[in-house]
Amino acid sequence: MPVKLSLSALKQTRWYEYGIRFLLGGLATVLTGILGARFGVSVAGLFLALPAIFCASATLVESHERRTKEKAGLSGTRRGQEAAALDAAGAAWGSIGLLAFAAVFHLTVAASVPGAFAAALMVWAVVSVLAWWLRRKLRIVSRKPHRSAHSPSAKGSPVTKR
Repeated sequence: MPVKLSLSALKQTRWYEYGIRFLLGGLATVLTGILGARFGVSVAGLFLALPAIFCASATLVESHERRTKEKAGLSGTRRGQEAAALDAAGAAWGSIGLLAFAAVFHLTVAASVPGAFAAALMVWAVVSVLAWWLRRKLRIVSRKPHRSAHSPSAKGSPVTKR
């Protein structure tokens, strides 16, 4: 599946869903600021590892997909859960790029802040694309049909009725 931009998804989102995302993202940012003021930036930075909008997005993705299926007359519970799980998996894979960004920035910031930012940004892009490519390749490999020797559909295996 190629990566592409779909502006039609913006029309499907209700106005209050954007408000929920904004509110929860703002609350997470304020909480991180309070923790930073109280315990220091290194403790607050741990809470920035969780994207501020992810929690709201996961619930909104689930409800949006469920509603779409229900409009078609089907139960959308499983579809909503699968869509939210896929969103979470993407966030997890994306965090690998974020980790690479943080490591490169930390190692190079003493020399030059703009240079460290540029290097970290390039490393983030490369690592994120490689993680996406690796996940895609692993998924394709895992989807190949697998027939075990014990499977009735395996060639040469006798099917016995009892």
